[in-house]
Amino acid sequence: MFLWFVGVGWLLVVAVFQSPALDYRIVLVGTVVPLADAVTGGPWVLHTLLAAVVVLATVMLTTQRRRLVRRRWLGLPIGMFVHLVLDGAWANTDVFWWPAFGLSFGNDRLPELDRGALSVAMEVVGVAALVYAWNRFGLRDPSARDRFLRTGQLPR
Repeated sequence: MFLWFVGVGWLLVVAVFQSPALDYRIVLVGTVVPLADAVTGGPWVLHTLLAAVVVLATVMLTTQRRRLVRRRWLGLPIGMFVHLVLDGAWANTDVFWWPAFGLSFGNDRLPELDRGALSVAMEVVGVAALVYAWNRFGLRDPSARDRFLRTGQLPR
């Protein structure tokens, strides 16, 4: 599952933050960063609340007095938080709250790979969300698309 996180995550962040200056390219990257846990075969550090909080704290601490840089990179932890919500990662206490309830991640499979036919339906919803966003934000227009690709900003 990839398009579910990118499409639905993008629309959720736009709806909640409504920020014309947020770099939505970085948000999109953040929504898929936890998928890197696939190399371990199951949910690991990137599916924990701690990982997103550490990334948020790192962005906040390293961008002091650099408002524009902060605005750009805040999209990464925001996207990671959105991934946790869309993935239902909060339902696995051992992983989500790690290390509060022990150091083991258990032997569960990645939630993205453990949904069977529902994964296909979620990907279809993700494609529909991307098509909607493409049309809603006028990315068919070359100048709007170029601005998005250069700055990550959407037309106002």
